[in-house]
Amino acid sequence: MDRLRERQQSIQKQLAGKHLQDGCLVYYDMTSSYAEGDYEDSELVTWGDNRDGKRGHEQIAIGLLTNAQGCPVAVRVFRGNTADQTTVLQQAQTICEEYGVKDVVFVGDRGMLTPKRIEELHVLGYKTLTALTHPQMRELLQRRVVQLELFNAQECVGVVDPEVPGVQYVLHKNPERAQRDAATRRSLLAKTTQALDKLAQSPRRSDHDKLAAKVGVILNKHHTGKFVLWSIDHGRLVWQLQQQIVAQEEAMDGCYIIRNEAAALGAAGARDCYKDLIHVEQAFRNLKTVALEMRPFYHHRDDRLQAHVFLCMLAYYVQWQATRRLAPLFAADGQGKNRQWTWVRVLERLKAIRQQTVRIGGTEIPGVISTPDAEQQRILDLLKVRL
Repeated sequence: MDRLRERQQSIQKQLAGKHLQDGCLVYYDMTSSYAEGDYEDSELVTWGDNRDGKRGHEQIAIGLLTNAQGCPVAVRVFRGNTADQTTVLQQAQTICEEYGVKDVVFVGDRGMLTPKRIEELHVLGYKTLTALTHPQMRELLQRRVVQLELFNAQECVGVVDPEVPGVQYVLHKNPERAQRDAATRRSLLAKTTQALDKLAQSPRRSDHDKLAAKVGVILNKHHTGKFVLWSIDHGRLVWQLQQQIVAQEEAMDGCYIIRNEAAALGAAGARDCYKDLIHVEQAFRNLKTVALEMRPFYHHRDDRLQAHVFLCMLAYYVQWQATRRLAPLFAADGQGKNRQWTWVRVLERLKAIRQQTVRIGGTEIPGVISTPDAEQQRILDLLKVRL
């Protein structure tokens, strides 16, 4: 692992040279992984916001770069409490200065590519592709740059803001997401209403500060503060839902805006490319749970911990390459409960191939490989592996 850690930069540079070219899209996202044991001397392991909801454990933060097809190119370990957006410039500088890729469309989610981060990437000559936050969307609506009538599920609509040259806003609506958003809001407002009514109907007058604190706990728990107008009158809670604000939120359910600086992509292309961020999420899912089981880790030296994460990335790189070669196998497979082939099952079938020493009488024959059956041979043929 120590030797591997020493070669990480040179290996990643070779991967970048193979999978990244000028004019390409580079995808970036972060996750976290928890640690077991004591890490008092670590500069990386600390308490932070765990993406998996794993409580009671310190963690590290992990940033992964992939190309547009989801092929992993580079991974980096950060201190466990590192904010996602603060790592963007460092990663982009690595792509530009160490890997020599000068013309890039950098793709990240709305929490990653904030306005400040976008400005920093512009200094490197990079374009960006991301989505807008709800406050940013509302600001465009207030300025009449976009209108709610332009959002629809059938097609993407591209809009140009005359105050922001070189940027195209791509408008789209996801009906399924709209239904989920509406259902979630109704549920949270129902819980908020029940809890606030209970406070308001209490027969006893309450201390102003204590009652205000209880209201704050309820609104914070259900994230419904912007929908509720409340006050305390002589020790009693008076409140109401702001129906106008509820209606405004309902009108935006399922609506999203992609901020596109790569004009060549077009509106539909920008939407599809932004959706490809799911490839990085799939990479993290494979690294952490599906087949590679990166977490938890038990190394008590930061360099070994970094090597562990890099080794997992290389394992996923092998899996990614193998999965592409096995595409005909998966394409001919069934769906749902009729599905036969998964990456895990492929590995199980290959594990059944053995190399062993055969002893017949006094004769020993080393290195005898079992003969693959039809399924195993098909997998080996697709992988272009000869035994």
